[in-house]
Amino acid sequence: MADVAERAGVSRTLVSLIFSDKPGASEETRQRVLRAADDLRYQPDRAAQLLARGRSRTLGVLTDVKQTFQAEMIGTVYDAAEEAGYDVLLSASGPTRDERKAIEALLSHRCEGLILFNPLSDSDYLRSVGSRAALTIVGRKVTDAAVDTVRSADSTGIQQSVDHLVELRHRDIVHVDGGEHSVSIDRRRAYAEAMRTHGLDDYVRVVPGAHDEAAGAAAAEFLLRGSTLPTAIMAGNDRSALGIMDVLVKAGVSIPGDVSIVGYDDAPLSRLSRIDLTTVRQDSAQLARKALEFTVSRLDDPESTVGDSVIEPELIVRGTTGPARST
Repeated sequence: MADVAERAGVSRTLVSLIFSDKPGASEETRQRVLRAADDLRYQPDRAAQLLARGRSRTLGVLTDVKQTFQAEMIGTVYDAAEEAGYDVLLSASGPTRDERKAIEALLSHRCEGLILFNPLSDSDYLRSVGSRAALTIVGRKVTDAAVDTVRSADSTGIQQSVDHLVELRHRDIVHVDGGEHSVSIDRRRAYAEAMRTHGLDDYVRVVPGAHDEAAGAAAAEFLLRGSTLPTAIMAGNDRSALGIMDVLVKAGVSIPGDVSIVGYDDAPLSRLSRIDLTTVRQDSAQLARKALEFTVSRLDDPESTVGDSVIEPELIVRGTTGPARST
């Protein structure tokens, strides 16, 4: 800044006022300073300027490194944040990094708003995070914390999946769940309710799993050890479905001839022709844009009504589902 002041023939204080968009300099002087900065290729520290005004205009995003579906949402968050005049800082949780540590890192970097994708933390902690930053949670409803949420209508997606399989004359439909995360619990409950709407109470069967390929593979191996395979399997997400498919195909099981498989998310791999997975598509772009909208609105008006946006999913029928085999 001193070099710019010297080149423009003004004081450092005046240069600071101009870079901070404050009054006190004539238009002629302002243009002279800006030309000097351009000649010297000087870039003002935007972050420092914003912090001096009490704002960082930085949004923090928590993501799980294991979940590829979230990568699509992150891309949209970046685009929407740029349109709104915000920067984005990512922090990842995973097998070697605790979720709370990832969230606290965002707060320590002065993120004034946070978007958390499918957080596992309890409501008390999320409530405390919401008191320190504008907070939006994606993928989960937090009933006892006053924070904005954006999520898919999982019950609708699961109902669509069961309806599709029943139309193909499936009755023995097994659900490989995603563990004890609240999203998995909701999908498990929705599966049982959807089966009951078709009078299939006696066929309700849940195999414990998780949202990754290894858990799907383990579930498939468990089912192969049984006396008879189900005619259809609904996986907790696409990654689990891919693990199930891998084990069954290696065991000589025809998909969908012997067993139909349905995933959830419509992750990029599911769309490849070699996989061609029937799955429930969550609208990643709409989820991300709504989350950004909620967060920015909360920053603009901290006292606004808490929002809960529920976005309808869509069943995408591909090549892994077909008519039930004769049993």
